[in-house]
Amino acid sequence: MPIKEDFCKDTKPIGKITLEGGEYFHWVWPSQGLVEASKDEKTLAAYKDHKEKMVTLGVSGTMVAVDWDSCVGDGACIEACPVQVFQWYRTEKDIPAIKAINETFAGTGETEKENRKDFSDKADPIREHDCIWCMACVSVCPPLAVLVDQSYQEFHEKAAGTYKVMESGSANPHAHD
Repeated sequence: MPIKEDFCKDTKPIGKITLEGGEYFHWVWPSQGLVEASKDEKTLAAYKDHKEKMVTLGVSGTMVAVDWDSCVGDGACIEACPVQVFQWYRTEKDIPAIKAINETFAGTGETEKENRKDFSDKADPIREHDCIWCMACVSVCPPLAVLVDQSYQEFHEKAAGTYKVMESGSANPHAHD
């Protein structure tokens, strides 16, 4: 099931994932329900090997969003990204994905498709702020779990409390988080 285009509208984040240094982070938004990942044999086997129960996780990122409940650890997004926005989160911290929410990462996780820990690993847009909006990741994701939309920065900023409206009524292009 494709990631829903309204995943971050009229809702609040359930947590955030921070890039070490504190300047950059991305929100984690509520789950759209267990979908492709819960039906994928390789993903289910990896969870079993870890002795972890599959739970709803949510959508990691706002402008570059990955539905972790759809992500099957294929890695096509990681391979396609020319600026290494994504990392395999589990190659940096081998913890259950639910525990990655509200964690801080150094950004040292693997950025090569085949270097995933296993199929329970998730592509995380840890460097969402570096995205060049090429859309390569969107076009190659088998379960359609990636959505890139630069206009969603408004939702990121509103959740962060940094959103400002300029006098002309347009958003402040210099408000960043």
